[in-house]
Amino acid sequence: MKLVIISGRSGSGKSTALKVLEDIGFYCIDNLPAALLPALINEYKNEPEKQLATCIDARSNPQEIASISSTLSELPNSLSVEVIYLDATDSVLIKRFSETRRKHPLSNANTSLQTAIDQEKTILDPIAHLADLHINTNQMNVHDLRGLIKKRLVSHSDEKNMALLFTSFGFKHGIPIDADMVFDVRCLPNPHWEPLLRELTGLDTACAHFLSAQDDVKSMLKDLCDYLEKWLPSFVDANRSYLTVAIGCTGGQHRSVFIAQALQEYFAGSQANCQVHHRELSKLLNQ
Repeated sequence: MKLVIISGRSGSGKSTALKVLEDIGFYCIDNLPAALLPALINEYKNEPEKQLATCIDARSNPQEIASISSTLSELPNSLSVEVIYLDATDSVLIKRFSETRRKHPLSNANTSLQTAIDQEKTILDPIAHLADLHINTNQMNVHDLRGLIKKRLVSHSDEKNMALLFTSFGFKHGIPIDADMVFDVRCLPNPHWEPLLRELTGLDTACAHFLSAQDDVKSMLKDLCDYLEKWLPSFVDANRSYLTVAIGCTGGQHRSVFIAQALQEYFAGSQANCQVHHRELSKLLNQ
């Protein structure tokens, strides 16, 4: 049996994440009191193939959330549990509430939105510290988040395999907060300065040919493959379920895209769950 716990501050995308799991066959329960987790698992103890997902957030009793670690320890050892914590910066959360005109669950006539957001962080800290995966949704729209959840959870069918994600990004748009490793490839030759390549991306054949012909690119790619080949087994041995390797160039259009794509293709043969995501390109596609 598998249980996925979705948590995070209001406005971070928890409902979207839960809907993705529901769409692919999970039995989902929103706002389940944390203390009822053992009862939920006991209800389905005779259905070992059952996949359950629940959202636990600040609407639950704060005392129950504070003791979440103890509650999880009461669950059967045969149960596979993954805790996913979604979050965003205060300014982004405030903007989302302003745009949707929704009321924060902790706000009232005497509690401002900012105060409610701060209180929520404190209440949810025990879950955040237990999370197997942290996802920052600052620069994600609904489509981005749905895609990422599918890549990191839906594809992760073998519990013994670590989900490996290569993501390209542009430094001028900020480093992905959920990255476990960050590699800077801005020292490589930049196709932006080639007029015929400027409007292309690292996925286009002409741009890929240009980069793959550069000695520095070949050397960088080899070094990254050697480094990751050496250290990935250590992350697996440390029982890591997820690893995000972020590759950054200036704008996230050419060099980082090419390198991230090449790394994903290289490791796809040895990693059962190896994915690639191009952050800045996905924004262009959704405009």
